[in-house]
Amino acid sequence: MSDDLFAPRVPEEVASRRPLADRLRPKTLGEVTGQEHLTGEDGVLRRMIQSGSLGSMIFWGPPGTGKTTVARLLSGEAGLAFEQISAIFSGVADLKKVFEAARMRRMDGRQTLLFVDEIHRFNRAQQDSFLPVMEDGTVILVGATTENPSFELNAALLSRARVLTFKSHDEDSLEELLKRAETVESRPLPLTEDARASLIRMADGDGRAVLTLAEEVWRAAREGETFDTEGLTRIVQRRAPVYDKAQDGHYNLISALHKSVRGSDPDAALYYLARMFDAGEDPLYLGRRLVRMAVEDIGLADPQALVICNAAKDAYDYLGSPEGELALAEACVYLATAPKSNAVYTAFKAATIAAKQNGSLLPPKHILNAPTKLMKGEGYGEGYRYDHDEPDAFSGQDYFPEKMGRQTFYDPPERGFEREIRKRLDWWAKLRKERNPR
Repeated sequence: MSDDLFAPRVPEEVASRRPLADRLRPKTLGEVTGQEHLTGEDGVLRRMIQSGSLGSMIFWGPPGTGKTTVARLLSGEAGLAFEQISAIFSGVADLKKVFEAARMRRMDGRQTLLFVDEIHRFNRAQQDSFLPVMEDGTVILVGATTENPSFELNAALLSRARVLTFKSHDEDSLEELLKRAETVESRPLPLTEDARASLIRMADGDGRAVLTLAEEVWRAAREGETFDTEGLTRIVQRRAPVYDKAQDGHYNLISALHKSVRGSDPDAALYYLARMFDAGEDPLYLGRRLVRMAVEDIGLADPQALVICNAAKDAYDYLGSPEGELALAEACVYLATAPKSNAVYTAFKAATIAAKQNGSLLPPKHILNAPTKLMKGEGYGEGYRYDHDEPDAFSGQDYFPEKMGRQTFYDPPERGFEREIRKRLDWWAKLRKERNPR
């Protein structure tokens, strides 16, 4: 513990070798950067402290945004004992020990703020174990997670805790961290202006990452040396994008790609496609998603869209990476620039609802085959008119079940190829009315 009088003193030269991110850790909530909506003068946490009443909370946000630091500072400014555990390394036995220690403190009149890192990694039963100690005030729970709490945490736990969102650091916030680092180091970062901007982009909104990258630059620089963007990339290599193919980053980017295609923006669509390639997404997954966009958002406005997407998927399967990725990029641009229609998508959903709502209605007998005498005697096939023998190859007969009546599901817009389909449907509707006036 930091207040242990008998703990050995750390020599100053050893302390100075601590990671830069640790040396720059804020001492008060006012020093926290990038989360002013929470820690600023009018921030949520500041208001809680001023009211003298803290409740349990879930801190949700990307790595390197200060969740652990804020929890520790919060306990100090509120006068609470601070306990920290990680869901990765802790089990039920560890939780029982922490809860018992918190009960003992409470008997002495001091409440405990229990910070649980990666709380989403606890299973349902472990999450449930927090409920009694939250309800009776034994602990104020502050859980930290990088995953969407709505999907990863129990409803019972969420109902007892307020979710506070931590934001990725913007460029100004990361620049502020670099300036603080230069003050602590008493030397400027040996980078050109463009290289400095590139380093900030490499950090990808992660405050810890930008300081770690800065440390790598200082370690690598010889006396009087200044790195340009190319030199920076060579020295620090390249930090992998924040992207988990099974979690929020994955779903956020595929959503952005799909909506960019739907919004007819080929440049944005290519950008998100490249982001996903760069992050190691399975190209065949992206091929499947492009096929989905072709049938959902372009449909019959351009029937070639589906053909091209399937061909691009096959091309990738045949060529592999990196050549095959260009085929998927070509399909992506084709979809983004194609006329859009969800008329078939909407019609199919409406037809599905009608099928479920109307039960097992028998089709009209005139369109049923009559392979036996009995069925022929029941009127199966009677009155059926073979369309190819009719004028314009169109009989105009009704094919819906009699109890259901004629329905309209498909309503093509006046766009792309569906403009032609609309003309045909209008023509057939006119003939149907003329030949079957009832």
